[in-house]
Formats: sequence, structure tokens, C-alpha cells
Amino acid sequence: MAGRSIIKARLESSPLAPNLRGEVVFRPMKNGTQVTVDVSGLPNYQPATDTLPPIGPFGFHIHEGPNCDIIDPYDPFISAMGHWNPDNEPHGNHAGDFPVLFSNNGRALMSFYTNRFKPQDVIGKTVMIHQNPDDYRTQPSGNSGRRLGCGRIKKYFLR
Repeated sequence: MAGRSIIKARLESSPLAPNLRGEVVFRPMKNGTQVTVDVSGLPNYQPATDTLPPIGPFGFHIHEGPNCDIIDPYDPFISAMGHWNPDNEPHGNHAGDFPVLFSNNGRALMSFYTNRFKPQDVIGKTVMIHQNPDDYRTQPSGNSGRRLGCGRIKKYFLR
């Protein structure tokens, strides 16, 4: 069918999680969006210590920036900028704040509904997977740690 399209992001790995692969799909629903993520290659869970936060569950957000360039391998995807927050809300209530991803042997599969945006609103932004769980309160980014995976949100035309 001519004119059919899908809005999605293909996830790219950082040097911090070189096997990370997957995609995030944004489907229109009445008054909102269904977001579905399927990702593999996530690092193994490591519990917090006295000095370090846990690795996993993984913070998951929409970021403001339009690309996933790796300029600094120790701070990958900085070009994706900060969290997308079109309503200027405190962290934990950003339109781009998503539930954390729980890994099962390196794979996370999740789907949820949000009424905070329509799929076309996020074209040109990025999705980000972080090393640590989001605390949904630390400003402005939830203390979710380094960036493991990034994907540019684009409209793809189906054949």
C-alpha cells in the first residue's frame, strides 16, 4: 500500500555496551501513543555497592537532540543532548520519561501507552538507554548514568 509508514528508532550501541541492538516503535493510538521496545545486548545486572549505583534496570528516555554521534567514547551520545521536556515539567514528569527496562539475559521487551505525545511529535528526537535506573526525581535527568544505546526517531515508509 502506498503511503503507509511507521515511526521508529533503530538502536545503536555505545562502546559501553557494544552488543546492544534493537528498536523502539511508536504507534498512534486514540489520544496518545503505544511505545514498544525490543532490545538485546544489555549488560548483566550488577547490584549497587557503597560507592556505585546498580547497573540495571536501565533508564529509558526520549532525548532532545537529533543524532547519536559518539564524539567521546567515555561519554557517548552527548550529541543527543538532555531529556525531552516540552512542557517544562520537573523530572519524573517529562513527556520523554519512560519506565525502566528490565533485562532478562541481556534482552528487554516492553510495551506501554502514553498520552503525553503523538508519534509525529517525536520525529527527529532520539531515544536513549542509560546504564542505571532512573530515580524519577533528581533534576534534570534522574541520575540514570552513562548512555549505553541511542536511536534516532524517524519515519520509515513501508513498501
